[in-house]
Amino acid sequence: MDPIFEKLSPTEYQSLKEAIPLITILIAGADGNIDEKETNWAQKVTNIRAYSTPEHYQSYYEEVGDTFAERLSALISELPADVQERSQAVSDRLAELNTILEKLSPKVAAAMYKEFRTFANHVARASGGFLKFWSISAAEKKWVSLPMLRKFEWDEEEEE
Repeated sequence: MDPIFEKLSPTEYQSLKEAIPLITILIAGADGNIDEKETNWAQKVTNIRAYSTPEHYQSYYEEVGDTFAERLSALISELPADVQERSQAVSDRLAELNTILEKLSPKVAAAMYKEFRTFANHVARASGGFLKFWSISAAEKKWVSLPMLRKFEWDEEEEE
């Protein structure tokens, strides 16, 4: 775990790591069908971010990527099968991240918020639209902005 997350308990950090597969389920399953294209793309984005994000976040994505497929499968099994019930359950779990993000520095909280939102967009654009790519379905639009998360912002000119 990178030192930027040291204010978190192991349980809180695990919840933060679980956000990525939960977002995948929320967005990929919004239309009632968790599409393999979307889950495969989510795995790829996670792996890409393990080396393409700023250094402090790379270990986070490495850890998420190491267990992504297993956690995704386990979460799909334990969550309700009904789309509305599942979406609400995932939304409720993601909403719990607000108190966790508040424990981090404003810069890190804002960066994680942005990471989660852009990740949701990547998953949503994995299928649909022209030739099944780069479009967000109506069902996904409801969730892609992750409305359950409070907007965390940080002005780069501010000190941490």
